[in-house]
Amino acid sequence: MEEKMEGRCMKCQEQKTMKDVDMTQTKRGGFMAKGKCESCGTTVCRICGKDNAMKMVESGEAKKAF
Repeated sequence: MEEKMEGRCMKCQEQKTMKDVDMTQTKRGGFMAKGKCESCGTTVCRICGKDNAMKMVESGEAKKAF
């Protein structure tokens, strides 16, 4: 079973799964997964390390956007 990426939705105030996830790189060199909340459609972000970011891109969980 494929795990879905989760992040904290500020509108729902809960951990929610994300859809349409893009992996971006910040100005300072960090990695951030950006997607939409499956419940309300608000943008949800999650900060990731380089190793986790690359694993998510390779597994197809996130689309590379950097």
